[in-house]
Amino acid sequence: MTYDLLITGATIHDGTGKTPYIADVWVKEDEIVLIGKHNATSYTAKRIIDGNGLLLTPGFIDAHAHGEPFKTPEFANFLAMGVTTICLGQDGFSPDLSEDSYSSGEPLSSWMNRVDELQPGVNIVMFAGHNTIRMQSGAKYKPEPTEEDFAEMEQLLHEGMDLGCFGMTTGLEYNPGFNCKTPELDRLAKIVGERGGIIMSHMRSENDATIVPAIEELLSQGKYCPVQISHIKVVYGKGTSRAEEICNLLDDARSKGIKASADFYPYTASYTSIEILFPDWAKLPNNYEEIKATRGEELKQFLKEKIISRNGPEATLLGTGPYAGKTLGQVATELNKPFEEVLRDDIGPYGAFGAYFIMDEALQDTLLKYPHTMLCTDGSPFMNHPRSFGSFAKMIETFVFEKQLFSLEEGIRKMTGLTAETIGIPDRGFIMPGYKADLLLFDPSEIKANATYEEPMQLSTGFRYVIVNGKVVKEQEDLTGERAGRVLRKPQL
Repeated sequence: MTYDLLITGATIHDGTGKTPYIADVWVKEDEIVLIGKHNATSYTAKRIIDGNGLLLTPGFIDAHAHGEPFKTPEFANFLAMGVTTICLGQDGFSPDLSEDSYSSGEPLSSWMNRVDELQPGVNIVMFAGHNTIRMQSGAKYKPEPTEEDFAEMEQLLHEGMDLGCFGMTTGLEYNPGFNCKTPELDRLAKIVGERGGIIMSHMRSENDATIVPAIEELLSQGKYCPVQISHIKVVYGKGTSRAEEICNLLDDARSKGIKASADFYPYTASYTSIEILFPDWAKLPNNYEEIKATRGEELKQFLKEKIISRNGPEATLLGTGPYAGKTLGQVATELNKPFEEVLRDDIGPYGAFGAYFIMDEALQDTLLKYPHTMLCTDGSPFMNHPRSFGSFAKMIETFVFEKQLFSLEEGIRKMTGLTAETIGIPDRGFIMPGYKADLLLFDPSEIKANATYEEPMQLSTGFRYVIVNGKVVKEQEDLTGERAGRVLRKPQL
């Protein structure tokens, strides 16, 4: 028998969190076929890689990512930090779910087929977006959809699941999801559960004062299907005890049979649209120019209080637009006007994205240690935040070695097996015969997250070999030029 690839003598961290072991791994086409002792008289391989002294792990899975395959098909930022599979369709937004009279963009079916033809650098797991479903169904911004709207939403969700989506995402701090009520989410959760999917939620609030009811709303959906808190954080919260209270909420739900989990990016600044700072009455579908004209002073006062409550203007770092790379405080000084007027008059609710330094390190570290928290970037190839280029390398460099929050085995599990099992990806996340050959070979002491807030687009380094579907796509610090990813479709029940 001739195999395509043989990796000899590496120390295998198989994704389960169990004790690592030394063995050889044989790959045929895109699959791990054998794990054991190299016997050259029985088997040959087209390529042999010496793994002696190195770790062999499953390729990392990013539970919450963003990206546009047709803009950046290589996804070099992900491959450089060992990510071989990313989950898209997040925060309630995905390509349209079918071709119908309401459709405003490319339907998901043709989008997925085009991505497969393109052959992206990484595997892509898709989710159906609740905000997209609302806009496409005709429910749009209605607080109370009609029965006809509901029937259309349910049909769209079924169509998304038929196409191979792994569940539904919600983005309840964004419009139109902000307008929906809990019974609507429960109703859609029943369909997700019937189809064997999971709901991932950018919840209604991430603020310390209101996060508990937001979690409880998500756990209500957990009666019907597994639920996951997207990019878990407690804005304005402080200390390990507050984190433990949040984890206890999830443990209590789990003790009652609810499959509750979370994903997490390992940075204490968030990153999203500047609209997060504006009141709902100043955002779509309202006319912003009209709001400025009629409620300008009220808006200015709101923005002033909001920024002060979020650690001041120096804690908002603009990532896009004409002021990219500067804090709101710096822009205010340059323009010689109050920061709240800069926000109101020069930026507006849709004029920029930014990083917001609003999280407590001790609290966030405790959330990451929680056994049902997995890693994500919430990043993309073009997002000006170091999480896009550094998260998975930082997990090893900072949280395993520097802070020693948990063992290397547990760190690997949080980036591989835990994610695959939770989302329901059937043949990835572990090193086992019959599983797909998404593999990483590296010396953990060499891993470095180079991205900073000042220079967020620096690639991570140290992953010597990155293998996607049996193909070597990165060797040392260079991509090989081979793109071996594919759209992963959830098996139908």
